[in-house]
Amino acid sequence: MKYSIILLVLIFYVTAFAGEWHVDKSKKNSAVYESDAAVLTFEGATDKLDGFVFWEGETLFESNTKIYFEVDLNTLDSGIGKRDSDMREILNTNKWGFATFEGAVDSFEYPTEDKNEISVVLSGKFFVNGVHKEMKVPGKIIKSAEGIKIESDFSIFLNDYNVEAPSLLAFVKVSEEIKLNLDFHMKIIN
Repeated sequence: MKYSIILLVLIFYVTAFAGEWHVDKSKKNSAVYESDAAVLTFEGATDKLDGFVFWEGETLFESNTKIYFEVDLNTLDSGIGKRDSDMREILNTNKWGFATFEGAVDSFEYPTEDKNEISVVLSGKFFVNGVHKEMKVPGKIIKSAEGIKIESDFSIFLNDYNVEAPSLLAFVKVSEEIKLNLDFHMKIIN
């Protein structure tokens, strides 16, 4: 009896996730970047992101997993108009207005016993400034009554995407490492 109840809970949990999930634009979503220069740390953010998670099968991420996310780079706001304008120019947003990630789930595990949180590692291609780069991205999926929330923190390096780190002043260069924080909600599409 005990194992039957556990099996039913597990089946409910897995099928509650199965299918195609899209970014829920009615929720508070964010993509934030952080950069450092010698004595200054600054960040910019946007809530203009979109994407989906899809898989086939009866169990979580069983087969044919596809993940796609995009962030509208033209809407990133650091609070300083000149800095935002310079960033758009450096990233060639007039030609490539979106940063994208396309890939699949490489691995996943349940770090807590209640199974409401899943740690994932995604493998795929990150695209910015006309350059695709293979990478692994860590993340966390948190289940709630309203859907799922995805959180991810990772870094990219400007020189990997043919972007020269800008100078804030004639002698102070921005760091090559850009830290990214994604935090968004998803809902199932029936």
